[in-house]
Amino acid sequence: MLLTVLGCSGSIPGPGAAASGYLLEADGFTLALEFGNGVLSRFQEERPLFSMDALVLSHLHPDHCIDVSSLYVARKYHPVPPSGTLPVHAPADAHSRFAAAYAPNEAERSSLDMSDVFSFHGLGSRVEIGPFTVDSAVVAHPCEAYGFRISCGGVTLAYTGDSGPCAALDSLASGADVLLSEASWTHAPDRQPDLHLSGREAGELAARAGAGRLLITHVPPWTSREDVLEEARSAFGGPGELVVQGGRYEVGERT
Repeated sequence: MLLTVLGCSGSIPGPGAAASGYLLEADGFTLALEFGNGVLSRFQEERPLFSMDALVLSHLHPDHCIDVSSLYVARKYHPVPPSGTLPVHAPADAHSRFAAAYAPNEAERSSLDMSDVFSFHGLGSRVEIGPFTVDSAVVAHPCEAYGFRISCGGVTLAYTGDSGPCAALDSLASGADVLLSEASWTHAPDRQPDLHLSGREAGELAARAGAGRLLITHVPPWTSREDVLEEARSAFGGPGELVVQGGRYEVGERT
């Protein structure tokens, strides 16, 4: 399983940096995970425009999904559009969310039907997407939000999405070969609960889960990436690093 980072800037796109967006590839299948600000541009730098086979979204905050409205335009109005609809696995309000992002007024929204471009599927249970087995669970964030456990060929990637510490993350990450974890700030007692992980909490999650490798993502432009990584490494004894835009990471069995 190959993980490619399209964007990893937390909460907003940074200077020259897209917000959350990743690709998982195995057996010739391309699964896009998140599609935030700037990710459609980055996707086209990495792959042909219509080469994704499915899209999974953890939640519907703009930094994780807003470029879906541009993807709609591309797939609907391109002179040579792709055949069939794109499966989109997302929270329940995805259709209305993307209609609101695309259409400027209620008259246009009321007549907008995206079903000729996207086929929407809910989250919360196990689903097979191409060669991937995807488990999702509700995590601790202000809106309907999910973390994921994605397996293929005997290897597993766990992804926190955006979440504070919660039992669901421990379950999803248990024994994962790679834990792709957000860490939006350094640890402090006054951090808002049920919103994000600190570097220390990401490291503690990886340690409790017995993860083989920790990849830190979703660090906002105003947070020190080095401080977040230092916290994570102090709590997790295994290999850990900050992902970078354009980075490629093999998700393989541990030795």
